Amino acid sequence: MIDVLDYTKLYGDTVAVQSLSFRVAPGDVLGLVGPNGAGKTTTLRALAGILQPTSGSIHIAGIDLQQDPVAAKARLAFIPDEPQLFDYLTVTEHLQFSARLYGVRDAAPRIPRLLEELELTAKRDALPTELSRGMKQKLAIACGLMHDPSALLLDEPLTGLDPVGIRRMKETIAARARDGAAVILSSHLLHLVEELCTRILVIRRGQAVALGTIGEIVEARPDLAGKSLEEMFILLTGDDA
Repeated sequence: MIDVLDYTKLYGDTVAVQSLSFRVAPGDVLGLVGPNGAGKTTTLRALAGILQPTSGSIHIAGIDLQQDPVAAKARLAFIPDEPQLFDYLTVTEHLQFSARLYGVRDAAPRIPRLLEELELTAKRDALPTELSRGMKQKLAIACGLMHDPSALLLDEPLTGLDPVGIRRMKETIAARARDGAAVILSSHLLHLVEELCTRILVIRRGQAVALGTIGEIVEARPDLAGKSLEEMFILLTGDDA
């Protein structure tokens, strides 16, 4: 469960995100979409505990992120759009390190399953410098999944993946939601959002302009009826919105 209430982030006098409220229940996949600079990454970094809100509250699995950050962070995984890896650890050693950080007791059987799921078995002894951009992305996601997080935050998770990798990654995301994780997926790939997400949050200039299923969004904005998601996005986030 992810609960966000009146989250606001200021940088000096600049408002990055203003009064954002939403909930992601276990098993839901929320698509976070908006134009460049809308506040998507700022929101994800706040949910991950990297940025402190100026005001408002964030709860992860019922735990206040500001009051008990260690316990809250232990229940989430944040996968940024640029993989953050260690140059001198192999693929397997990355997973072992993640397991130690999160106190995963069944790491030994879990690691080979993750390697197989994310098509990394053949690269298990490789260093990051030997991996393609897509393989690095898979490794970052494997590390994030190591402790079975209750909340999964994904920022452009398909970057660098080939068509087969994209299909497998979509299966991985959907499987985590079926297993009860609350998932937030931020992506400019609207077809991915439409395929995987149960609800969509559209933000523009740091504010929510639409939240709900596509049907609920259309009900609130009848002028969007019959439009594709791309057309809806343009109408909701354009200068005339």
